[in-house]
Amino acid sequence: MPFTIAIDGPAASGKGTLARALADHFRFHHLDTGLLYRAVGALGGDPVAAAENLSPQDLLRPDLRTAEAGQAASRVATDPQVRAALVDFQRRFAVQEPGAVLDGRDIGTVICPDAALKLYVTADDQTRAARRAAELGADPAEMLVQLRERDARDAARATAPLRPAEDAVLLDTTAMRIEDAAAAAIVLVQARLTA
Repeated sequence: MPFTIAIDGPAASGKGTLARALADHFRFHHLDTGLLYRAVGALGGDPVAAAENLSPQDLLRPDLRTAEAGQAASRVATDPQVRAALVDFQRRFAVQEPGAVLDGRDIGTVICPDAALKLYVTADDQTRAARRAAELGADPAEMLVQLRERDARDAARATAPLRPAEDAVLLDTTAMRIEDAAAAAIVLVQARLTA
């Protein structure tokens, strides 16, 4: 049976970097589910039609890591029809052998509620804003405003709001280097794999 790791958390908490590190370490498949929503938002037009017709090639667009794509993703993610159209794609991905790591905002609560391990990765607002600003070459104060707007929208949406699963392990990366966060997560995964 495939081993599924669900990683949730707000933007720039380190969840994507951590997910890639775990996938590399355990040789699991990795899906940044935020890219699905970024692609739907970036494609424009009717978001439901875009979600229903999303292809793997759409996830390779070079503009998906921009702040604009992130804001567009947060807007289209509030549409229950968009979310429903993308659920099957994510669930199929999650059951690939030998395992899969999915990161997003509703993986442990909606997409993979039976995941072998659920992590909720977080960091304080200023740290996240500084990280995203450095990544994008943007103003940290502006990033802070955008992240807080996005967090509020993601947490308040009626369908699949951003929140930790009840059985998620909380990992606060505010004062952690990515190597330390990855090492801590590897220990958690290893414990579940050998249990």
